[in-house]
Amino acid sequence: MSLAEIKARIHKAEEAAGRPVGATQLIAVSKVQPNERVEAVLDEGHRLFGENKVQEAAGKWPEFRERFAGVEVHLLGPLQTNKARQALELFEAIHSVDRPKLAKTLARLAQEMGRCPDLFIQVNTGEEPQKAGVLPAEADDFVAECRALDLPIQGLMCIPPVDEEPSLHFALLAKIAARNGLEGLSMGMSGDFERAVALGATHVRVGSAIFGARDYG
Repeated sequence: MSLAEIKARIHKAEEAAGRPVGATQLIAVSKVQPNERVEAVLDEGHRLFGENKVQEAAGKWPEFRERFAGVEVHLLGPLQTNKARQALELFEAIHSVDRPKLAKTLARLAQEMGRCPDLFIQVNTGEEPQKAGVLPAEADDFVAECRALDLPIQGLMCIPPVDEEPSLHFALLAKIAARNGLEGLSMGMSGDFERAVALGATHVRVGSAIFGARDYG
């Protein structure tokens, strides 16, 4: 599927939901993709990308930023506290703030460095033990804790369980965000981004539908 087709589908979903066209940002998830595929999407004019690992992003994006103006890269995957300083230097946004220790580390580094990317709190809406994120029942307290640390929390992120209807999880995330006065909703991937748009997603994360299947070999 082409980049243009995906953007057209997002705009159609926005119109169907009565949302302004352009209200949803498309994050092209470039993790584990060869540089030539990423460069092809850059050549098409797209500038918002997502990576899962700090180290991979560090090896890929500084060179692309030199060649393409206006590039924005978001961290979507889990962040270890020992990589937090590098993450603050590399990314315009971090979507995976998921625990108090990380929040405190980010707050300390942000004060020290004088800058902080936009932050999204990851909520484990499916309450899956193997998955990162705060539990829905703990989300309000964690938002308050992050705000008390002066962190720039822009919204919430979730990754629904693969075997459940994602719309239920998108609706839950939107409800938690609304009651905490947060506008950002990072939700929806290649197979369900239109349903996410219908429920208020401000960022959808699409990888394989843009770049093709990943080769993890």
